[in-house]
Formats: sequence, structure tokens, C-alpha cells
Amino acid sequence: MSSPTADVSVRIAWADDAPAIAGLQLRTWPEQYAGVLPPEALPQDVEAAAAAWADSLRKPRDARNRVLVALERNRVCGFVVVGPAADPDCDPVADGEMQELTVAPEERGKGHGSRLLQAAVDTLLADRFNRAVTWTMSTDDATRVFLSEAGWAPDGAHRTLDLDGSGTTQVKQVRLHTAFS
Repeated sequence: MSSPTADVSVRIAWADDAPAIAGLQLRTWPEQYAGVLPPEALPQDVEAAAAAWADSLRKPRDARNRVLVALERNRVCGFVVVGPAADPDCDPVADGEMQELTVAPEERGKGHGSRLLQAAVDTLLADRFNRAVTWTMSTDDATRVFLSEAGWAPDGAHRTLDLDGSGTTQVKQVRLHTAFS
């Protein structure tokens, strides 16, 4: 006799998912950016974030911009954003970008991140990208290990983001990439 399995899946996000995505993002960012950004620098208005998400889901800037959600039953547990790479040294026709991969902290270790990552790669392949890039904070060892175990590696690019324009709130990032063959 087999044991029951969880009802889990990944699908394209709908505009109706915007409040769940915004709530998840705003709940996750304080942990993700702890020690990097002051708490007051993080957005707090879930309704404004949900409205922005709904608008971007209804009218993406490019047909290849996609948001995928990880579900357990009908509850959003995580999301990933993919589209053409925007870096000046990337080819937006050949290079895709995973812009954000977020899983609720209480849902980590249940396979949602792996399912989202695989769905992101499948979506980028379907859009005929030859490789993908993603930026991660230089201090985020967990994400770098997760991605490197899935075949992503640093490509030598790095940047420092000045988040407040004054130079006091800076985030150092490294770029990872993977080639599709």
C-alpha cells in the first residue's frame, strides 16, 4: 500500500494570484534581506504590491515575461519570474533571465523550489533561449548552493546595486548562468 502524496504543482500565474504573490514576496523579503537592508527600506503595502503584480500579469512588457507559481493544493507557496535577459552583455533573443525565485520560508525543503526551477528552465527552453542567467546576493550561500547543484555556475559578472541612491544601502551580487543543450 502506498502513502498519500501531496497535491503540488507549478503553473503560469494568473492576475488573480497577484495578492498571494505580493503577500509572499513582502513576507519573505525581510528574511532574505536581513542584515543587508534596513527593515524600513522594504515595501510594506501589500495592496500596492498586489496591484503592481496584477498589472504586470495582465500586461507583460514582453510576451516571454512569465511568472510561474508553485502550488500546494490551491495555495501559492512560491513563484519564479523569467523573461529575456536585460544585461548589456546578454543577447535578449538568445539569453533568458530568472529574475526572482521565491519560496515561502515555511515551505522550503518540500520540493517547491526544485519544481519552480525546473518549470523556469522548461519555460525558457520553450521560448527558445540558449542559456539563462540570474543574479544572487554575494552573501546568499544557500541560493548559490541550490543553483549550483542544479547546474548553474558563476560566469564572472558581478555588480553592486545602490538601493537608496546615496551609497549607504548597497547590495553586492554575482551572476550565475546555465547553458541549455
